[in-house]
Amino acid sequence: MDCGHIGVDESGKGDYFGPLVVAACFVAPEHLAELEGVQDSKKLTDKKALALARQIKSICPYEVLVIMPKRYNELYAEIRNLNRLLEWGHAKVIEEVQKKQPCSLAISDRFADPRGLISKLKKKGIDIELQSYVRAESDPAVAAASILARAGFLERLGSLSNEFEIDLPKGATNVIGTGKRFVDQYGRERLGEVAKLHFKTTASI
Repeated sequence: MDCGHIGVDESGKGDYFGPLVVAACFVAPEHLAELEGVQDSKKLTDKKALALARQIKSICPYEVLVIMPKRYNELYAEIRNLNRLLEWGHAKVIEEVQKKQPCSLAISDRFADPRGLISKLKKKGIDIELQSYVRAESDPAVAAASILARAGFLERLGSLSNEFEIDLPKGATNVIGTGKRFVDQYGRERLGEVAKLHFKTTASI
């Protein structure tokens, strides 16, 4: 019998500006009727993703981990590997959702060798089967997690844009001009408050 499972996904890892956001969401069969329209967040408009995230939060147990640029840069300097950083984040949100809704299965979109994430979960004492595969967003729980992660990214990117009064774009192309304007206005030492500094883009800025 399907008792439900946890899906996990992230947003922002390929975006120069803004945070890295990792989300996990528990979805059971009884949730599916209320999650109509939930699909891979990459196929949704920003407005639709934000609206669906509010809907998902009202229905399912979830956890969203937002790693703002300043903290992200500190963690990256320490870990020196994005996949290890993702494993840490994935394990953390799975752990938090399993506290709210114990279950025996988690599914993640495959970003690296899944053995690293399995090892992190075991070290935390989390007894859960992990399935990790490409295009896992076809699973409703992973799709829900992808929407929660994207909404978290959009909200925080918007708040950074408001805070610094500069429209920080998504993505990693067409960002150099904005980065230069930011440095002109606030100084290069503050770029790490809005951007992921290990991107090659930083040298161009």
